[in-house]
Amino acid sequence: MSPATASRRRTIRKLLGKGTITSQARLVELLEAEGYPVTQATVSRDLDALGATKLRDEDGTVHYTISNGGVSLTEAESRLARAVNEFVDLIAVSDNLVVLHTPPGAAHLVAGAIDGAQLEGVLGTVAGDDTLLVVAAPDLGGTGIATKIENIGARR
Repeated sequence: MSPATASRRRTIRKLLGKGTITSQARLVELLEAEGYPVTQATVSRDLDALGATKLRDEDGTVHYTISNGGVSLTEAESRLARAVNEFVDLIAVSDNLVVLHTPPGAAHLVAGAIDGAQLEGVLGTVAGDDTLLVVAAPDLGGTGIATKIENIGARR
């Protein structure tokens, strides 16, 4: 998954969590406002990849939602999922390094959540103000760690 796709999907999760989105066309509009010009076909693929489903409220309104799919998260993974969804703007990979960009002042929060989750293959984290570096074990590599972080974020 490309960094742009991962970032867009994180944005979709955030948008679905903020309010009732009743159509893919509305989601396309909201994504464009967030700086992601996409087609409805792309949104459809993203919703499928995220495991989004339609849910009918008590008042009969049908809207998209993403559940955790019955997957149980540990408390530390849940904290990491929240940190990724709330603070991570971009994830980039280079060999065994993963760089995460956050708003100013948030990198240490995400680093702490990654450290607390004790993800297999993470050798360590270094956080600045708005950038975080995750060093991955060579056998898993940066792509493997980035995928783990994305998957945990997607389960929230």
